[in-house]
Amino acid sequence: MFRSAILLLVTAISLNTYSQNKNEVVASIDGNKILMDEFVRLYQKNNQNLLNEDEKKTPLEYIDLFINYKLKVHEAEQLGLDTVASFVNELKTYRQELARPYLTDVQFSDQMVKEAYERTKIEVKASHILLRLNENASPADTLARYNEILKLRDQVLQGANFEDLAFQYSEDPSAKNNKGVLGYFTAFQMVFPFENAAYKIPVGEVSMPVRTRFGYHLIHVMDKRPASGQIKVAHIMKRIPANASEETASQLKQQMDSIAELIKKGGDFAKLAKEFSDDRRSAAQGGEMPWFSSAGMLPEFAQPAFDLKNNGDYSPVIKTPYGWHIIKRIAFKPIPTFDEIEQQLIDKIRKNPEISKHSKQQFIKKLKDEYHFKLNEEALSKYFNFISENDQDQINANSEVCLFNYAENEVTFSDFNKYLQKVTTDKHNLKNSLETHFQDFVEQTLVNYEDSQLEQKHPDFKYLMKEYHDGILLFNISEDKIWSAASNDTLGLEAFYQKNKGKYLWEDRFKGWVIKCPNQEIKDFVDEILSADSQISIEELTDQISQHSEDRIQVEKGAFEQGDNPLVDYLVWNDIEPKGYKDGLHFVRGNKIAPEAKTLEEARGLYISDYQNYLEELWIKDLRKKYKVKINKKLIKSVDPV
Repeated sequence: MFRSAILLLVTAISLNTYSQNKNEVVASIDGNKILMDEFVRLYQKNNQNLLNEDEKKTPLEYIDLFINYKLKVHEAEQLGLDTVASFVNELKTYRQELARPYLTDVQFSDQMVKEAYERTKIEVKASHILLRLNENASPADTLARYNEILKLRDQVLQGANFEDLAFQYSEDPSAKNNKGVLGYFTAFQMVFPFENAAYKIPVGEVSMPVRTRFGYHLIHVMDKRPASGQIKVAHIMKRIPANASEETASQLKQQMDSIAELIKKGGDFAKLAKEFSDDRRSAAQGGEMPWFSSAGMLPEFAQPAFDLKNNGDYSPVIKTPYGWHIIKRIAFKPIPTFDEIEQQLIDKIRKNPEISKHSKQQFIKKLKDEYHFKLNEEALSKYFNFISENDQDQINANSEVCLFNYAENEVTFSDFNKYLQKVTTDKHNLKNSLETHFQDFVEQTLVNYEDSQLEQKHPDFKYLMKEYHDGILLFNISEDKIWSAASNDTLGLEAFYQKNKGKYLWEDRFKGWVIKCPNQEIKDFVDEILSADSQISIEELTDQISQHSEDRIQVEKGAFEQGDNPLVDYLVWNDIEPKGYKDGLHFVRGNKIAPEAKTLEEARGLYISDYQNYLEELWIKDLRKKYKVKINKKLIKSVDPV
């Protein structure tokens, strides 16, 4: 989770151009200069898309956070963390991923973009049958698979149930649970050949076999509907554990019903989500979830969410495969106009070779033109003839004759020979594959050179690499200096707790027994036992009852805050009567206890978080003493606030 938070620093955004002073020095750490452009980029990134607008900072307010960030990175570099193999490999892997879109040539048309936009306005519901086939399968294997799936299509046309066939024959593992039904989807949510076929097939019909990188599909289009736009909601959730009994699910439903009543009485939804929701990620944000479309969410959740007509409306308690939910609508936005998302569509098409009909040959041609590629055709012809006539198993590795040149770089036969030695195993038959190897060598050489120029040609690429470089270092040194230290420093954490004891308190609680008896006889027997020994354990109590009667009781013992248990809420705090309540047979034994400090174990996560913040403050003070920091505040004042 920490790494995800830190690496948000490398998310690409649109930046204002500070052409006049972007190369001026805005600050320095021990003489290492930090340019205005880097500061502006990070300032703008970290002040956009904040959940709370009050968290936005002016450039002068942000500079302290920025310097703290750069101090940590500088310290990591001084400690040599940027030379550790794991760091070098991670950065290399990221660069390869980031470079990939720059090292292809995606061809697309205006018509393709407009067609993609029209598809974003329609959601398709489909089921499919998949027979897997390797992308490099032989013609014979391909034909055999095609005939197999064609026979399944014939069965459907003759009246067989599509979903039953999917359950029986589909090689998509999910078909055993969903019978091939994929639900609703829209543009860019399926591999392109599948999407393309699904949008073209009329509702109710079954496609001819459709080939994707996974194999052959039969697609049954079940429905098409207008897309609903996107919605932002908050929710409160009680998770139903896997294999939970009906009784457990019912108890959780009762808890949700109680929360729903509190909301009806004016309870603060965000506060209730923070206190009671089992979805801890959204609970921390008052239950707020990211924007989603009806095709991008479980239908059991999406439908009730989109049924809410006004911002502020909330649903009844609803059930999904994950648990019970109450949903509150926060905001809604319709399908954007073409102009609003045209660039997004273009970017998605560029990154998807299946959509764009990517052509490597065209990319290589573009590089050849850009870098003035020139081939020594006469020398190459002589070399090919020599290999073919002599069927050599020894390749001359010393020839410095120029084979081709590009961008003022010269490539010799020696370079090509070294490449051949790496990629060929059967040198006796080299003549049969020599031309293919040469073409691959030319392409690899040009692509590698283009890769080496990305930082110079593309400023955004350079800055993303810089930010990811710093982000990894920040994570690694923070993990060592703060997070792991706070978790492992048992004595330090205990001392911190004693100094800050009482920061986190329990609310008013009821401490004692919560008991549900099936009849008066058992109730009287329980009263007798508890009167004799109120400190008896649950195990001892239930053991005595089992010896007395075959009837069973439901019993809990502990300290309960309001909202923890519906029966306690009703009998102690005069809340709503819980479902299935039996007067006299369902009761509590114990007392209210006043607010008291949580122990370190009870609030361990909170105190560790506070201790981490404390250690970070001390660390920052040490770094500011250790390294000399200079800041050009006049230059910072010239930056427009976000």
